[in-house]
Amino acid sequence: MGDGFKAITSGTVTSPRGFLAGAVKANIKSPDKLDLAVLFSEKPCLAAGVFTMNLIKSAPVIVSQKHLKNGKAQAVVVNSGCANASTGDAGLGDAAEMAGLVAAKLAISQGDVVVASTGVIGVPLPMAKIRDAIDKVVLNKDGGHELAQAMMTTDTFPKEIAIKVESKMGRFIIGGVAKGAGMIHPNMGTLLSFLTTDAVVDVNFLRSAMQKSVAGSFNMVTIDGDTSPSDTVVILANGMAGTTVIDRSNGKIFQRALDEVCLYLAKCIARDGEGATKLIEVMVEGASTEAHARLAARTVAGSSLFKAAMFGNDPNWGRIIAALGRSGARVNEKKLEVYLNDVCVMNQGAPAMFDDKKMRSSLAGKEVQVRIRLNLGRGKATAWGCDLSNEYVTINSAYTS
Repeated sequence: MGDGFKAITSGTVTSPRGFLAGAVKANIKSPDKLDLAVLFSEKPCLAAGVFTMNLIKSAPVIVSQKHLKNGKAQAVVVNSGCANASTGDAGLGDAAEMAGLVAAKLAISQGDVVVASTGVIGVPLPMAKIRDAIDKVVLNKDGGHELAQAMMTTDTFPKEIAIKVESKMGRFIIGGVAKGAGMIHPNMGTLLSFLTTDAVVDVNFLRSAMQKSVAGSFNMVTIDGDTSPSDTVVILANGMAGTTVIDRSNGKIFQRALDEVCLYLAKCIARDGEGATKLIEVMVEGASTEAHARLAARTVAGSSLFKAAMFGNDPNWGRIIAALGRSGARVNEKKLEVYLNDVCVMNQGAPAMFDDKKMRSSLAGKEVQVRIRLNLGRGKATAWGCDLSNEYVTINSAYTS
């Protein structure tokens, strides 16, 4: 953690003041798992959202984008097991009804409810189950942990964090939860994530801060090259910490803390990629621009051939070079340096000698680090991904079974 803030033990999205949550087993995907949850702020919030760049958008995304146009929200309702995507006008009606049911339960405006759904595409929501489930949700201060579980699909563990910040503007907390293990690619947020803070934040700064954090975290994760119609990242700020208004002039520590929250959640997603056995981190340095560094890092992290090699602990660094060359980033092979787990495998366009046996042993660990030095400028970026295993195919060959 950086100076001025630290992680809260067992922190979650309800760690900031005034946030409550609850979850129930609605039997949308199975009778024995939490699959519907509500997040609520005791006071109205300033809010901002970033959504999928997929041209086919789910009904909840369309409804939530409309609701967030005024920069305000007070609750989120989320379900797993059904994405309510490609479900036509009926799906839009179901998403709007979900918002209305939560609004009635909490005595707030329907337009102040964000809706999110994740799961199988092309299947209508079981609204009878949804209506019954929303009625049964009980909100409490520790409910963030249940919410993190309820929004999981093929995730193997809940992803949540909260950070306490000490600043000149006062003390505040930023919390967050996320889900994502498959259909993850850097083309926005590529997942579901809900972020909260009790800080008093200018809404324009809140929007820009979140967009910046998403760009350097969720947008730098790739699992399989696919982008969901349901991708949603939303932040709610209720101001209950009573801080000085945080804006562009004094918001550096808020930005760093939000970056930390998003980065932690993004790395959890990469680590938990469907069938993954290891986390892959790709760092690009010396690019001609930051944009080129991002292109290079994401392309290497997303290379199916390289990901498969890492599953087999195979130091086939030629796959890194091949991905780099097609990334769209400016590259001069004669200036290129490539390192696998801090061992140089290519130097100035030529192979570097290394111990193959030791390298394979190194790659057998839980994390693999790739460092690429382009030596063309000052641009740098980091992307995260995972290896490509047999289990990935098994999971996705029976997803609707």
